[in-house]
Amino acid sequence: MSTAKDIASSIHHDESIAKMDIEKHDDKVAQLMGGDRVVLTEEDDKRIRRKTDKVILTILVWVYFLQILDKSVLGYAATFGLREDTGLTGSEYSLIGSIAPIAQLAWQPFSSFLIVRVPHRILMPTLILGWGIASAAIAACHNFQTLLAARFFLGLFEGGCLPLFSIITSQWYRRAEQPIRVAAWYGTNGIATIVAAAVSYGLGHINSPLLASWKIIFLFVGLVTIVTAPVVYWKLDNDILSARFLSEEDKPKAIERLRANQNGIGTREFKWKQILEMFLEPKTYLWVALSLFINAGASVTNTFGPLIINGLNFDKYKSSLLNIPFGFVQWVIILIASWFAQRFRIKYAIVLVFILPVIAGLAVLYAIPRTADNTAPLLVGYYLLAFLFGTIPVVVAWVVANTAGMTKRSVIMSVYNGAASIGNIIGPIVFNSKDAPNYFPGLRVVLGFFVATAACAILQAFNLAFLNKLQERRRVANGKPAKIVDTSMSNTYKEIRAGDSSGVQSAEEGTADQRIGQHAFEDLTDRQNDEFVYVL
Repeated sequence: MSTAKDIASSIHHDESIAKMDIEKHDDKVAQLMGGDRVVLTEEDDKRIRRKTDKVILTILVWVYFLQILDKSVLGYAATFGLREDTGLTGSEYSLIGSIAPIAQLAWQPFSSFLIVRVPHRILMPTLILGWGIASAAIAACHNFQTLLAARFFLGLFEGGCLPLFSIITSQWYRRAEQPIRVAAWYGTNGIATIVAAAVSYGLGHINSPLLASWKIIFLFVGLVTIVTAPVVYWKLDNDILSARFLSEEDKPKAIERLRANQNGIGTREFKWKQILEMFLEPKTYLWVALSLFINAGASVTNTFGPLIINGLNFDKYKSSLLNIPFGFVQWVIILIASWFAQRFRIKYAIVLVFILPVIAGLAVLYAIPRTADNTAPLLVGYYLLAFLFGTIPVVVAWVVANTAGMTKRSVIMSVYNGAASIGNIIGPIVFNSKDAPNYFPGLRVVLGFFVATAACAILQAFNLAFLNKLQERRRVANGKPAKIVDTSMSNTYKEIRAGDSSGVQSAEEGTADQRIGQHAFEDLTDRQNDEFVYVL
């Protein structure tokens, strides 16, 4: 039997191993970079980016698609008898929709720690396997209590998905490349909506004496997810240093091309000072507000979308099919919004532009009577809600681009996801079954959420502009140029040749400053690094 001394010795041994791993990681970065700039051409940059897309981005796209698919099928299952077969009454269906984000919220403190400390190649397959088993287990549920338990574990394992994916994207791509990459994996929201509708329509027609249609749906998506876990373990790499798809010659170049990001390339050391800094910043709470309001509104379509359409007097099969155009619009909107974010860089303006059609869609759903003669305008109003999903990847990329420091970035994304979970809890609750099929009280509340979203985006833009002014004063005090060109936001890579300096230029003189960019691969936060430029 282990004594307290043995346990303490074991803990000390584990901490020593972890410290050695961190030191080895930092030493290897220094060894690869050799302390000097690596010669890197635009062609090198494009080649490495293509290789990264082929492996890393492909994994992110497929896994995020499965996560959304597993969550989306709840609404379709409800139209195929889940509520009746499990005896759900009153607000129980709303609670089933809310329990997953409740579990995600509870998991966030652990998620931020694990993302820093656990290799991604281990963490991601573990999460996938967990939520795949939970999704398949829903097929065995027969009452409210069992459904609640299965959905809780589904949310628990999915809780680390968005923060983990955001961190991975920031570690492999330049800031200018991140919005469209976030859109690539987050855009599977729309694809999953299409697939969920098609799968539900097809599997819903199966007449089995053993399994109800909704059980077949959950069993199918759960098993597909379970099979994915070992494939991800086989293909995923932890970081650039261990990337098997990059040659030894390309690894230092892959690191070099991220220098202008000014946020390092990752470390396994969890730094509590970075967490304190994050919680003392006003921008953290504006990110939280944006996440909460947007996701509270998004839950309208995720949980109640099929039911709203069913309230237009379509049968359950047509209700499923009518979500296919919504999913397509959602996917297209996400890509368009993220392309604008990459092309024009100003994130807050894009959020504002894409919130306006959502407000218009809610106004249509609220004002037009639910009659057969008004089916077309009501559907248009519902589809306008898809513009909301264009704002989410833009905000995610906005948060990541404006946060440096591995621990700080991991925690802020977990906090952001926690706020999203709170939004997903609130969203279904404001829609009560007694208000069907119009759901007018819920629509009024959600309209307020979107107006608040626009206000928070404007406030954050002013805050980031103020922080950039503070950064300029710090640079001047440290003997550096006040304004520098943020090459990480350039759509083309500035070629680096032998003898070049950091590649970050003085905006006043248009020349490179040798002192700038020397700390780019240190694990400094955006506040600690006076060369960090905030993105509006």
